[in-house]
Amino acid sequence: MKKYTFTEKKDTRSGFGAGLLEAGRNNPEVVALCADLVGSLKMEAFIKEFPERFFQIGIAEANMMGIAAGMTIGGKIPFTGTFANFSTGRVYDQIRQSIAYSDKNVKICASHAGLTLGEDGATHQILEDIGLMKMLPGMTVINPCDYNQTKAATIAIAEHHGPVYLRFGRPVVPIFTDADQKFEIGKAWMVNEGADVSIFATGHLVWEAIQAGEKLAELGIDAEIINIHTIKPLDAEAVLKSVAKTRCVVTAEEHNRLGGLGDSIAQLLAQNNPTPQEYVAVNDSFGESGKPAELMTKYGLDADHIVKAAQKVIARKG
Repeated sequence: MKKYTFTEKKDTRSGFGAGLLEAGRNNPEVVALCADLVGSLKMEAFIKEFPERFFQIGIAEANMMGIAAGMTIGGKIPFTGTFANFSTGRVYDQIRQSIAYSDKNVKICASHAGLTLGEDGATHQILEDIGLMKMLPGMTVINPCDYNQTKAATIAIAEHHGPVYLRFGRPVVPIFTDADQKFEIGKAWMVNEGADVSIFATGHLVWEAIQAGEKLAELGIDAEIINIHTIKPLDAEAVLKSVAKTRCVVTAEEHNRLGGLGDSIAQLLAQNNPTPQEYVAVNDSFGESGKPAELMTKYGLDADHIVKAAQKVIARKG
């Protein structure tokens, strides 16, 4: 098992803020819109450097999406910012009609996703957003794993033409990817090569998968761990290549097991190489108020649950 270490923890939303500033420096057409959550989205640096390219819309998320769609007609590249729940569920009709249907070049940037929103509770802990967004034709869906990857992804989507959903979070998490990485949309990242089980993880669950891989190695199990940061378009080649070797799969995500990464991989395998699969995800329920780490454990989204899922699926493949 390849060893990954970290010297610092940082929230992925700060990676977005740093990436937005860099994207703004790279391209004068990049603009930012926010629904009254500048501090939470870490947009202050962009606003300070480019005040004329920032638009505070207020608590009017649907209006923000419509304005962003309109701005693309003039050649702007708008980045919208609010919580994931408000970026998707509250404004789904506007995204579908004004952005996705007409292929507008809007970057929908969503913080505070999943259970790790914590104490704000179930009404804010959206666990269906990946499913909602990946079902929209032409929508790219990205869920990076740490500060550095989120920063790189934010820079990359400014250069990509078409609607994008970029998902990130509030809690501080280990920084374990390279600071100078080049983010490739739709290209999975091989974290650790292995032969016994394929673990496909996304977002905050990538670090948990790494820890699970170390525990599995102590048990004599050689896990292949792949970071699926781009859920749509899915890197089908990487998935099928890994599964052809290991013949069993664990998917790990901070999302409802219905409609997320696990379902995307299951559909791919059903069409190409039917394979035993176990899900590490929220099992068709809402969240609740609590400390992020405790919620991740309660809902089965940690390294120990990935280990158990790997052992179970290995036994299934015979």
